[in-house]
Amino acid sequence: MNIKTKLRLSIGLLFVMILLLTLISSKYIYSLRDDTTNILADNYQSLEYSRNMLTALDQMQADPNARLAFQTNLKKQKANVTEIGEAEATQRVEDHFLELLSDRNQTNALPLIRKDISEIMGVNMRAIQAKSDKAVLTVKSAIAWILIAGTICFIVSLTLFINLPGSIANPIKALAESFREIAGKNYAQRVHLDRKDEFGQLAGSFNTMAEKLEEYDNSNLSRILIEKKRIEALINNMHEPVIGLDENKIVLFANEEALKITGLSMSDMIGRSALELSLQNDLIRALIQQPQTASTSGSQPALKIYANNKESYFEKEIVDITITRTGERQKAFIGQVIVLKNVTMFKELDFAKTNFIATVSHELKTPISSIKMSLQLLDNHHTGEVNEQQRQLIESIREDSDRLLKITGELLNMSQVETGNIQLTIQQSKPEQILQYALDAVKTTVDQKDIKLMILVPEYLPDVKADLEKTAWVLINFLTNAIRYSQPESKVLVEIREEKNAIRFSVKDEGKGIDSRYRDKIFDRYFQVPGSAKTGTGLGLAISKEFIEAQGGSIGVDSEVGMGSTFHFELAKA
Repeated sequence: MNIKTKLRLSIGLLFVMILLLTLISSKYIYSLRDDTTNILADNYQSLEYSRNMLTALDQMQADPNARLAFQTNLKKQKANVTEIGEAEATQRVEDHFLELLSDRNQTNALPLIRKDISEIMGVNMRAIQAKSDKAVLTVKSAIAWILIAGTICFIVSLTLFINLPGSIANPIKALAESFREIAGKNYAQRVHLDRKDEFGQLAGSFNTMAEKLEEYDNSNLSRILIEKKRIEALINNMHEPVIGLDENKIVLFANEEALKITGLSMSDMIGRSALELSLQNDLIRALIQQPQTASTSGSQPALKIYANNKESYFEKEIVDITITRTGERQKAFIGQVIVLKNVTMFKELDFAKTNFIATVSHELKTPISSIKMSLQLLDNHHTGEVNEQQRQLIESIREDSDRLLKITGELLNMSQVETGNIQLTIQQSKPEQILQYALDAVKTTVDQKDIKLMILVPEYLPDVKADLEKTAWVLINFLTNAIRYSQPESKVLVEIREEKNAIRFSVKDEGKGIDSRYRDKIFDRYFQVPGSAKTGTGLGLAISKEFIEAQGGSIGVDSEVGMGSTFHFELAKA
C-alpha cells in the first residue's frame, strides 16, 4: 500500500468517526431541546393559568375585575389542553363557574372549582415529572453513545498520532542522513528500507545513484590527479608571483616567482598558516593584509620589493574565490588567490616622465618670467606709446604667459607630489588669514565677472594645523573654478565652520553642477568633465587633494546637475 492511500484511509477514518460523533451529539441535543420545549409550552403554561384562576377566584367577591381575569385564563387553558384528563377537568371548571355566575348564593360551587383547578395542576405536574424522567433517560443515553464514539475517535487518533508520523518521518530521516553522507563524498552509504511504498522505491533509487557515484568517483580519481598536476604546472610557469590561500588563511600553493620574492622554500610555505608566516616575514604580512578603502583616484600604492638583484615594483591583487556547492543556492567563500603584477617598467617610465616634466617646467619658468618682464617694459609709457592694436597684442601675450606660468607651476607641484617631495610647513594658522589670502588672489577675477562673493564665517574660530600657503592655494583653486563655471552676476558662497574635531572650508557655486558619473573621477589627474571648457590642465583638483591629504585632512565634492557644486575640505584643529 502506498503512502497516499495510507494517508487517505487514516484521515478518512478519522473524519468518519468525527462525523459520527457529531451526528450522535446533534441527535440527542435536539431530543433534549424538544423535551424541554414541550414542558414549557404544554405544562408550565397550564400551571400558570391555573394559578391565575385560583388568584382571581379568591378576589372575585372584592374585585369586580377578577371575574374577567378568571374568564381570560380559563379561555387560555381551554386552548392549551395537552394531557389525558386535562380536558374533562377544564370543562368541569367552566361548568361550575357558569353555575356560580348564574347564582352567586351557591357557595358549594367555589370548592368544586378549586378542586377542578387542582386536578388540572396535578395532571400537568405528573406530566412534567414524566417528561423530566424521559429527558434524564435521553441524557444518559446521549452520554453513553458520546462516550463510546469519543473513545473510538480517541483510540483511532492516538493510533494515527503514534504510528503515522513515524512511518513518514523515519524514512525521511534515514534518507536525509544518507544524502548528507553522499554530500560528504561517502559514496559507500546505502539506505535499507524494507517497504513497498514510495519510500521503498526512493531508497532503491538512492542506492542505485550511490553505486553509480562510487563507480564514477573511483574511475575519475586518476583524471583528477592529472588535472591537479596540470594546474600546478600552469601556476609554476606563470611569470608573476601567485599565492593561494584557503578560507582559514592556510597556504595551498605558491609558484616559483612567489618563492623568490618571499625568500622562503616550498616546504616552509605550503600547508602553513599565512598569519603565522607573517610574524616572521614582512612581505607575507603585506601580501595578506586586506586593502583599505580605495582613495578618490581608486588606486593602491605599489609594493616595492627587492627581487632579481634590483628594486622592483608590484601591484597586489587579492581575488576572493567563491563557489556555489551542488544543491545549494548561496555562494560559499573557499579562499583567496594573491597575484602580484610586476609594474617595475611602468614605474621607471613614470619616474622618467616626472623628472622630464619637472626639468621642462623648471626650464620654462625662466623664459616665461623674461616674457612677463618684457611685457611690463612694453606697458610702461616711458618706453614709448603703443596704439590700441599693440595694446591688445600685449594683453593677449600677458594672458598666454600667465596661463603658461600657471601650467608650469601646476606641473612642478605635480612632480613634487609624484616624487614624494612635498615640502610642508605645518603650523598653527588662522582660518580667517587663509581665507583672506585666497580672496585677495581672486579679487580681480571676481570684479571682472561681476560675481557676488558671500562670506559666512563665525566670529570666533579655533586655529588649524595647516601649511598656510598650500592650503590657501587649494582654496584659491576652489574659488577660481567656482568663478569660471558661474554665470556673470551670480553668487558664490564661501563658508568656514567648526566641526567636531576639524575646521571645514567650503565653496559653493551656482553653476551647472557635475553629473554623478564623474564625481568619483573629479580629483583624478588630468581629468576634466566632458562638455566643459578645456581651460586648464586638469591637475588643479588632483594637486589640491594631495596637498590636503598630506596635511592629514580630507577633501570632497557635493554636486547635482543643475544645482551647482560645493567643494570642501577639512583640516584638524590646532
